[in-house]
Amino acid sequence: MPPERLRVSCRAALLPVALVGGVAASVLTATAAVAEQQATVTLPAPLARVLSDYERAWQNKDAAALAELFAEDGFVLSSGAQPVRGRRDIERHYRGAGGPLALRAFAYATEGSVGYIIGGFARRRGEPDIGKFTLTLRKGTDGRWLIMSDMDNGNTPR
Repeated sequence: MPPERLRVSCRAALLPVALVGGVAASVLTATAAVAEQQATVTLPAPLARVLSDYERAWQNKDAAALAELFAEDGFVLSSGAQPVRGRRDIERHYRGAGGPLALRAFAYATEGSVGYIIGGFARRRGEPDIGKFTLTLRKGTDGRWLIMSDMDNGNTPR
């Protein structure tokens, strides 16, 4: 066999090995990512309510209920989109959006009338996170925690 044909044959023979190796590396990377998920922390009831109300509104595709969780001048800071400010525009932004959602917290803190929750989200409880979020919070005049800003992004590279 001429040397140039031998080189082509060797490359062709190595292609399946390279493909299998690439798939194996992807599986190992995905498995490592699941194993590296942040631990869930238990939130105090007033903060846990923010997440449970958010989940319920999102699952029900209820943009009005979702917008009511925000401070009047709150922000939605979604990946790949311009900031959205104010309940009216937040409701418009979320109109028609929603579906399965499970939120969990990695960390939180409050000091006086401000706080935050950092967490992850999945489609269903117990599934690996598909993204993460930061909620900055402000206590309303009625003592209820409201979302001042909601920033989220997915876990998969673009």
